[in-house]
Amino acid sequence: MNNMNLIPLYPEIFLLLAICAILLVDMFLPDSKRNVTYALSILALTICGVMTVALADPVKSEYVGNNMFVSDPMSALLKLFSYIAIGVTLIYSRQYVSDRGMTNTQLGGEYYALALFALLGQMVMISGNNFLIIYLGLELMSLSLYALVALRRDHTVSTEAAMKYFILGALASGFMLYGISMIYGATGSLQLSEVALKAASPTANKTILVFGIVFLVAGLAFKLGVVPFHMWVPDVYQGSPTAVTLLLGGAPKLAAFAITFRMLVEGLFSLAVDWQQMLVVLAVMSMAIGNLTAIAQTNLKRMLAYSTISQMGFMLLGLLSGVANGSSDLAVDAYSSSMFYSITYVLTTLGTFGVIMLLARSGFEAENLDDLKGLNKRSPWFALVMLLLMFSLAGIPPLMGFYAKLSVLEAVLSTQKIWLAIVAVAFSLIGTFYYLRIVKLMYFDEPVDDTPIVASPDMRMVLSFNGLIVLVMGMMPGSLMTACVSAISNTLKY
Repeated sequence: MNNMNLIPLYPEIFLLLAICAILLVDMFLPDSKRNVTYALSILALTICGVMTVALADPVKSEYVGNNMFVSDPMSALLKLFSYIAIGVTLIYSRQYVSDRGMTNTQLGGEYYALALFALLGQMVMISGNNFLIIYLGLELMSLSLYALVALRRDHTVSTEAAMKYFILGALASGFMLYGISMIYGATGSLQLSEVALKAASPTANKTILVFGIVFLVAGLAFKLGVVPFHMWVPDVYQGSPTAVTLLLGGAPKLAAFAITFRMLVEGLFSLAVDWQQMLVVLAVMSMAIGNLTAIAQTNLKRMLAYSTISQMGFMLLGLLSGVANGSSDLAVDAYSSSMFYSITYVLTTLGTFGVIMLLARSGFEAENLDDLKGLNKRSPWFALVMLLLMFSLAGIPPLMGFYAKLSVLEAVLSTQKIWLAIVAVAFSLIGTFYYLRIVKLMYFDEPVDDTPIVASPDMRMVLSFNGLIVLVMGMMPGSLMTACVSAISNTLKY
């Protein structure tokens, strides 16, 4: 393996140069030409996707920079979906940010640049093979998101949300750094492969390692937004502009899954019995509090925030099912089901917030459940799209979300944790209520707003495709699941 070979880093290098170029071009653009910044951002994402596909090896892993950065099948697949998530977010939000002055002369194209910087951080997180590199990627993404949440500086609620996110995010970063320092103290390395070897050694100090894992899991739990580190999620989702809420709730969840997998599975697999017990507690509490609290919400974004908490709890079920009775035979199926669930969640969330931004207009935010009343009479097609997305989140067949939940539950049952599967199904049934409530509002209530729904052709086309892909991938999930299994198995070399 040639550590001086920078070819696997080409997508990251290109994206960094593209962001700099976009910022320079944007400086000289008048407001009327701001679409150029948008077009350049989409072009940069497309080129990154082409480069990732061209450079990806479906079997082997390539290491760069003294083994600190890895390009493997899992990173390639997650990066592709991250590009898609950011690109779709920019398409959905173009009119939204323009109507609210988020791309005016005062702010320029910072919205697009910060979104791409957040993506760059996610790419580093996904390919990090060293605790410190993963942390640097995490901070690059987080700092970009802090700025995005506060982008409307004259908006008090957004500023308050940004302050909460920043303070709690700094606290979580401290937890993670402290955990990393303890793991470094016990193993003498920050390299994932070396940490894995030394943690598995009989001479390793298990007490210090377990304490390090506790703080590490706390930091990861914050980034995933699971209970009891969920306090920021509802406030930040509600306080952020809807376009930024989607940037928070979409692609970063793929990166959060990636670093959880890298640190716990690749770095600390020999201690799986310890961290799996922690994940069981996080998963059960997240499904319970997320689903029960969502029922009481009247604000749509706040309800979706609690929905996210419960969905991330469900995703953890796959990660905690990799080792059972000292055997890792189930690892590939368990982790691939969790990866599939993460991708499913992101695709569904993109469409859900896309519909919310479709209904919003200048001077009006579609943030309350009542704003969805009578959507079927205003736009039957997009009411159907929203229905598909809600059914998918609820796990109703034959949609993508049903297969995602089924694969995770199969992984849990394979470990003989029948009680955990029963708990997961019970809370999923409870969660179905607030998803079906949205369907009821759209189809059986009279509209409170008769304003025509106006959207650009590209947004209408992508949003329609977004809804249909959730249906198609639910009926034919084999290709994506096979890709996830292949990515995980080749990454772990099982």
